[in-house]
Amino acid sequence: MLWTPSAKWAANANITKFIRWLEERRGLSFASYESLWRWSVSETEAFWGALWDYFDIKSSVPYERVLASGAMPGARWFPAVRLNYAEHVLRCERPGADALLFVQEDAAPAGVLWDDFASAVRIVATQLRALGVKRGDRVAAYAPNIPETMIAMLATAAIGAVWAGCSPDFGSRGVLDRLDQLRPKALFCVGGYRYAGKHFDRREELRGIVAGLSGLELVIDMSRRGPQGELDLPAGALRWESLLDHAPVPGGDFSFDQVPFDHPLWILFSSGTTGLPKPIVHGHGGIILEALKTLQFHMDIHPGERAFFYTTTGWMMWNVVVSMLMTGACPVLYDGHPAYPEVDALWRIADRCGVSFFGASPSYVEIMRKAGVVPKARYALSNLRAIMPAGSPVSPDCTAWFYDNVKSDLWVATGSGGTDVCSGLVGGVPTLPVYAGEIQARQLGVAAEAFDDNGVSVIDQVGELVITKPLPSMPVSFWGDETGERYRGAYFDMFPGVWRHGDLIRINARGGCFVLGRSDATLNRHGVRIGTAEIYGALAGIEAIADGLIVNLDLLGGRFFMPLFVKLKSGFELDDALRRRIADALRREYSPRHVPDRIVEVAEIPYTLTGKKMEVPVRRILMGASPDAVLNRNAMANPATLEAFVAYAASQSDYSLAPSAA
Repeated sequence: MLWTPSAKWAANANITKFIRWLEERRGLSFASYESLWRWSVSETEAFWGALWDYFDIKSSVPYERVLASGAMPGARWFPAVRLNYAEHVLRCERPGADALLFVQEDAAPAGVLWDDFASAVRIVATQLRALGVKRGDRVAAYAPNIPETMIAMLATAAIGAVWAGCSPDFGSRGVLDRLDQLRPKALFCVGGYRYAGKHFDRREELRGIVAGLSGLELVIDMSRRGPQGELDLPAGALRWESLLDHAPVPGGDFSFDQVPFDHPLWILFSSGTTGLPKPIVHGHGGIILEALKTLQFHMDIHPGERAFFYTTTGWMMWNVVVSMLMTGACPVLYDGHPAYPEVDALWRIADRCGVSFFGASPSYVEIMRKAGVVPKARYALSNLRAIMPAGSPVSPDCTAWFYDNVKSDLWVATGSGGTDVCSGLVGGVPTLPVYAGEIQARQLGVAAEAFDDNGVSVIDQVGELVITKPLPSMPVSFWGDETGERYRGAYFDMFPGVWRHGDLIRINARGGCFVLGRSDATLNRHGVRIGTAEIYGALAGIEAIADGLIVNLDLLGGRFFMPLFVKLKSGFELDDALRRRIADALRREYSPRHVPDRIVEVAEIPYTLTGKKMEVPVRRILMGASPDAVLNRNAMANPATLEAFVAYAASQSDYSLAPSAA
C-alpha cells in the first residue's frame, strides 16, 4: 500500500458527495465503495437514472424510462429524449474565467477566456449551418491539439453533425483509410505542425487528403501563419479567421440541435492493424453520462481546477479532455513534444499552470525514471493532488515512482478503458487506498468480470475482461456496418450476449484490478496465461534495453515457441551475459514460463500510428502469414520496422511449422 486518503480528502471527494445525495434523495445507504459498485451494476436503471438527475442532464424532451432494452448488443438507453453534448459543455460558460489554457513549445501558457471560446463555438456552428452542413453530416479534422480544433469539434456537435479527427503526424494514406470511410462534407485542417523544435510541413499530405476524400465540399484552413505559408487549397476553401469574422451570436440566440440519445457525436478509430480501421460511433447521451461519471467520480476533477493530460487528437484521451469542460474544470492543452526542450517538459507545464490533475502514459514515466528526473526536486507542484497513468499497463515500479519522485501525499488513479467505449472501465476511487501496480476498482456501472475460457467468472486468476451489463457509451455502431456483423464480431463472438473487451484482466478479492495487455496477444504457455505487460515490466528494469516485443507461437503437436525481440540502447550489445540477465530477471520476478525461448535483437519495434505495439501481426507473420494479409502498413508508425521480423520468419531455424515428428 503506497497511499491512503485522509478523512478530509475522502470527505471532499466528488463520489462522497454523490453518496450523500443518494442517501438524501433516494434513501440509499452504502457502507463501502464495494457495496455502491454492486448496487450500480445490479440496479442498472436506478443507477443511471440517479446519475441523470444528479448531473442535471438537460433534455428538451424528458425520458420515460432509462433502459428500454438491456440486450447486448442492441441496448436502448433513454428513448425519446432530445439533448446535445455541446450544450452541456457551454452551459459551464463563465464570463471572465478561462475556459482552457494553451501551451506551445517554448511559449508561456496562454489563457482562452470563456467569453471568446464560447462565442467562437457559436459563430463557427452558425457559419457551418449557413454553408450547408446539416445534422448527420460528417465533419473531419486533420489538426493538432490546439484551441481551434476543440472549438471546431464543439461547433460540429452543436449542430448535430458528426466529428472525426486525425492528428497531423498521420500520413495521407493513413488518414484516407480512416476518413474516406465516412465521406465527410467538411474538413478542418492545418498545413504543418511544430514538434521537438522543428517545423513539419504537411502540405503535400494535405493535398493528397483533400483530393482523396470522396464527397468533400468544404475545406477550412486553421493553420497559424508560419513557415508553411499558404496551403494552395482548392478554390472555395476558407480561412479560419474568415469563418470567425462574423457578428457574435449571444448564447440566448443560439439553438443547439436537439438529437436523440444515441445520435452520433463523434467517430473514433481502432488501430487498424488488420484491414481498414474500424470507425467506432459514439452517441451524444452516452458520452455525456459516461464522461461526467468518470471525470467526477473516478478522476475526482472539481470545478475551477486545472487538469492536464498529454495527448494528441488521434487518441481517445483528447475527447476526454474536451469533456473536462463539462465539469467546470479548466483543461490545459499542449501542442508539442513531451520531452522538449527538456526531458521534464510536462512537469514544467504542470507547475506553471498550477495543475491539480496530471495524466500521461506509463511510457512517459519510464522515460523520466531512466533519465533520473525527480520532479519534486525541480518544481513545487503545489496544486498537484492526482495523477492518472493510462494507455498501457502500469507496473508496480511505475506507481511507486510517483510517490518517491513527485509527492508522498498523492492519489495515483491508474485507469484502463479504451477507444471502444471512450471512457474507463476500471480506474481510480479517491476514497480507497492505492496499491503498487493495482488499479483500485471497477468503475461504477461497469459490470466487469474476468472470464475463463468456459465463460465462468474467476477471482485472482487471469481471464478475459468482459462486461456483462450494457453501458451507455458502448458504440452506437460501426459506421457503414449496416447489418451489424462487424460490430457483433468485434465484441460478442466469444461470449454471446456479453461484451468481450479484448484485454486480459485479473481481479483480486478486494476488487483491485490488473489489466495485463491485449488478450489476442496473450502468451499462453502450457495452459498458463501470461500478460505481455509482465514481460515489459521486467525489461524496464534492465538498463541496456530500450524497447521490446514478445509473442508466443502455438505450434502443431502441442509445442510452443516464445521469442523476445529487443531494441538495445546505444553502446550495448546482445551478448550471452545480457541474455542471462534478461532470463534471470524474468525468472526471478515472475516464473520460468516467462523466460523466452530465444532473444533476438532488432533495430526498432513496430508500432501502430496510435502507439500500440504490433504483437498480433508479428505473431501471425512468424506463423507463416503474408504481411499484407495480416496488417495495414498505412496504420504503422514506421512500416520499415516490420522487415526485420519478415526476414527472421524467412530465415529462422528456431522452430518448425510442420507437425512434430513425435
